[in-house]
Amino acid sequence: MPNDLQNKVVFHHVAQLLQNARQQVLRTVNSTMTITYFEIGKIIVEEEQNGKDRAEYGKQLLKNLSKQLTKEFGKGFSIRNLEQIRQFYIIYSKSESLTRILGIKNTQSLTAEFKSQKTQTVSAEFKKLDYQTLDSFFKLTFSHYIFLMRIDDEKERRFYKIESEKHNWSVRELKRQYDSALYTRLALSRDKEGILKLSEEGQIIEKPKDLIKDPYILEFLGLPELPQYSESQLEEEIINKLEHFLLELGHGFTFVGRQQRITFDDKHFRIDLVFYNRILKCFVLIDLKIGELKHQDLGQMQMYVNYYDREMRLEDENKTIGIILCQNKSEAVVKYTLPENNEQIFASKYKTILPSVEVLKELIENK
Repeated sequence: MPNDLQNKVVFHHVAQLLQNARQQVLRTVNSTMTITYFEIGKIIVEEEQNGKDRAEYGKQLLKNLSKQLTKEFGKGFSIRNLEQIRQFYIIYSKSESLTRILGIKNTQSLTAEFKSQKTQTVSAEFKKLDYQTLDSFFKLTFSHYIFLMRIDDEKERRFYKIESEKHNWSVRELKRQYDSALYTRLALSRDKEGILKLSEEGQIIEKPKDLIKDPYILEFLGLPELPQYSESQLEEEIINKLEHFLLELGHGFTFVGRQQRITFDDKHFRIDLVFYNRILKCFVLIDLKIGELKHQDLGQMQMYVNYYDREMRLEDENKTIGIILCQNKSEAVVKYTLPENNEQIFASKYKTILPSVEVLKELIENK
């Protein structure tokens, strides 16, 4: 091997080791700080419970502690920060997921205790906590948990924690997924058992319908919520923001191409966007429509899907999925155009601005 090439190979290996080491150090630092904050919160809560007038005692405790810690360790220990650290412990010491990891048997007595006093914890049980156990549970930065604590519903909070861990979401991406009501959109087509599974395992893709969201939120494109743009402009913006679009599509998607041409009987047709899903092992075709969905659009997608199934799909791959993204649709048109046992073609709305919570609720409730 020539010296120059050998040097490059050696450099690549060394650089990769150093990069991995840096990432590991960062993960370790984040994990250690998060666990430390949990333990600090535990001390604060237990000390407050020993005060005669807990409200007044707690207020004075945080004030004094903030002053002393700031003097000794510098910034990061304001009263507000200490309140968040305390709340962090209160919320996650009651987490069903954590008690399950710890193997706490007497969960009924714990639940009763927590119901009787919101800040009450059973110290004896949580003295069993060790670093390894906590490290296996707290995999995100404390900034992630500060945001997660704002979510009241524990099932929803658990879902976003799991998804953030699975896909290494930044705090910004976590916030964006929450603001777009990802959990609610996925939970919409699931029964109680399916919603519980979401909160315990995150989004699990086992069949084509598991991929689908309705609506899709495409606020990152920067387009107005008005039909002032063409389908080609919409497609162009998606390609320009492909990384964001892949995140919105969900797990396992890889981009294959745009304006993919298929030809038969001397006629040419172009599919707007083609993806492949590694989890389901199938092609996913996407057509973009401005305005109201028409039955002809569904028929056209059926043709695309049939072509890919018969001409492009390999023997070990699953059937092709077709998704039509439209601004508006009639559920009746979709219902009566597609076969009753349809598992391949789906029509979903898209929004090019991030709707308010009220608008999202209305969109979901009207389905």
